[in-house]
Amino acid sequence: MADVTVVVATRNRRDRLLQTLDGLAALPEAPPVIVVDNGSSDGSADAVRSLQHERPGLELVALPENRGAPARTVGVERARTSYVAFTDDDSGWMPGALARAAAHLDAHPHVGLLAATVLIGGGSAGDRQRRPDPVSMAMAVSPLASSRPLPGPPVLGFMACGAVVRRVAYLQVGGFSPVLFFVGEERLLAFDLVASGWDVAYAPDVEAVHQPGRRGDDPARQALALRNDLLVEWMRRPLRVALRSSGALAARALREPVARAGLSGALRRAPAAVRRRNPLPPHIERQVQLLENFQQLEPPGPG
Repeated sequence: MADVTVVVATRNRRDRLLQTLDGLAALPEAPPVIVVDNGSSDGSADAVRSLQHERPGLELVALPENRGAPARTVGVERARTSYVAFTDDDSGWMPGALARAAAHLDAHPHVGLLAATVLIGGGSAGDRQRRPDPVSMAMAVSPLASSRPLPGPPVLGFMACGAVVRRVAYLQVGGFSPVLFFVGEERLLAFDLVASGWDVAYAPDVEAVHQPGRRGDDPARQALALRNDLLVEWMRRPLRVALRSSGALAARALREPVARAGLSGALRRAPAAVRRRNPLPPHIERQVQLLENFQQLEPPGPG
């Protein structure tokens, strides 16, 4: 058995959660699973409890309120393995993926987080219609370099539903930020891991699966993404970058309701963000700028 615990954070998605747990139970690695329920009102917690008698490796933490992405930290704290894989209630892991992730982390003790290849699509584990998410395709051609050996290209972002963390590294940097709450929370965590001396690497042979809905088209979700992008700028980027990004979003807010909602949300959380301001070291800021310039030159991926 791989030295990996799977943490699933969920809220009010009972049926999809149960499908995800069935998929995890069917893996040959049979990983221990910790479900952190974010105050669901649809019976999700009770449904997990009903499974525990037949699945001794299944643990439930039922939170009284919605903590957003930081709920995953509760699961990481409860885990008793060296590594923790994150799974959303609409995702999972391919057979053998967790064992490969653990082997990579064993072989590279300076890696704090592995970003998996996230395959999107439905059907069985052998579904040939699945294809890499555009984010995974972008990570595969990362222009960043590392002086240390890695299982794949160094990156400064990841998808939480396809990430495996070194437990000690994750807890050292405090996990996902309560300031961001949810949507786009991965970028700040990647920044903080790298700033603390850990590597974040894309592992092309570690495969997760994701069956997303159309949440990306939701204006409320788009506003959260704009809000959190700006908050990350204020927490970790140079002042000139934060000011430039603020001005750009303010200009968009004059004509776009989604941008207006994102800016309003950022202003409400600005005091908390400024209190946590800790700009990246110059050598990492240069990497961020290199990546941003590269992304501007790259054509958009398919899908």
